[in-house]
Amino acid sequence: MPRRGDIQKRIPAPDARYNSVLVQKFINKVMERGKKSVAERIVYAALDLAAERTRKSQLEVFEQALRNASPSIEVKPKRVGGATYQVPVEVKSDRRYALAMRWLLIASRGRSGRPMHERLANELVDAFNNTGSTIKRKDDVHKMAEANRAFAHYGRL
Repeated sequence: MPRRGDIQKRIPAPDARYNSVLVQKFINKVMERGKKSVAERIVYAALDLAAERTRKSQLEVFEQALRNASPSIEVKPKRVGGATYQVPVEVKSDRRYALAMRWLLIASRGRSGRPMHERLANELVDAFNNTGSTIKRKDDVHKMAEANRAFAHYGRL
């Protein structure tokens, strides 16, 4: 962090098809080696496929999947004396969506045997239906926070 001045948060321009900043952020996360057009093709194909399978609109499926996959609480290490405690803290909305997007991508890249847009569509549908490895990861984070609830008072220091 800088010693003076505030950090200006950069918000990307909304994507071309859905006019959504969230979709644009997701496209940027999917992108590898600067190949944005490839990332756009993957994301749009995945959204079309997921919408076809759920019979809902593309944006509705994407936003609901992100909401279902985003954690509300997580643990952060806090050093007190000689011990390090895992302190549960609430997650801010920007980080919530960033974690959900990251977990969706990790889970879909971990699947094997299909093209990326199909794997991503499957993971989006699973997250939309509150199943799959992304939701399991969110539940694991929540369980960890619940188990360490005794150290919650260290979060207010």
